[in-house]
Formats: sequence, structure tokens, C-alpha cells
Amino acid sequence: MNAQVQPQNQSAGPVLGTRQFLSFRVGSEEYAIDILAVQEIRGHTAITALPQTPPWVRGAMNLRGVIVPVFDMQQRFGGGPVEYTRFSVIIVVSVGGRQVGLLVDAVNDVVDLAPGAIEPPPDVGAQGSSSFVQGLGRHGERLLILLDLQQVMA
Repeated sequence: MNAQVQPQNQSAGPVLGTRQFLSFRVGSEEYAIDILAVQEIRGHTAITALPQTPPWVRGAMNLRGVIVPVFDMQQRFGGGPVEYTRFSVIIVVSVGGRQVGLLVDAVNDVVDLAPGAIEPPPDVGAQGSSSFVQGLGRHGERLLILLDLQQVMA
């Protein structure tokens, strides 16, 4: 299953500086990444395990002749492994000329966030998965964790 990401229609005109994000779910949390980094969304795809890699590197997949590493985002954030089923989704992103597949539980939608709806991450005084957080986005009643893909891919 390959899907093209389509933005939701808004009745009001665009707000200057508005950015689009693809939102997705990992466990019970909702995350988002800049839509410009997304190349495609793939459904169930064969993943080949790679020996002696960190636990969050699920393996690699063949994407039209290009070998793409696949990161298990739940493990990347310090949780247990995602159960890879036919309902799992791999978001293929490109950052800094590098392609990576992000294994997530589900893709939600594309959201528009105005600059005033994006807050810096709270200072929690600890390193770790919080270094992946670029900010928090408010979209209606939802709070989206905006990821810094450079840090996720590091």
C-alpha cells in the first residue's frame, strides 16, 4: 500500500508562515514531522533484519532498488518493539540526503500549524528522547509532539 499524502481543505485562507506536518501515532502518543521530509507512506513491506545494529534499527527494506534502513520508532523513543503487522505503516523520509523508514503504528492526517500554534519543548532537565523533540504543536484539542528528524536519524 502506497499513499500520497493530501492536505486537508481549510475554508479560511492560509496563515502566513503556516507549516504542514504529517501526524502519526506511536503507542498512545501522537507525533508529527514536517511534510516536506516525507517521500511516501508504505503499508506492510518486507524488512530484512540486520545483525549487530541498535535495537531500534528494525532492519532494511528495498525501495525500488534503494536499500533503506527502517527505524522502530517506539524503541527509538525508549519503549518496547512495535508489533509489526499488516496494519503497521512505514513513513519514508529524506533528511540531509539520507532516506530512512520510520515504523509507526498508524498515520493520522496532515495538519496545518500557524507559527503561534508551535511552542518550544518544555525544559525537563534530562537528555534522551526529549532531544528528539523540536516543539509542541497545538491543533484544536490535540497536542502534537513535533520531531526533529535530524536527531531521530542521528
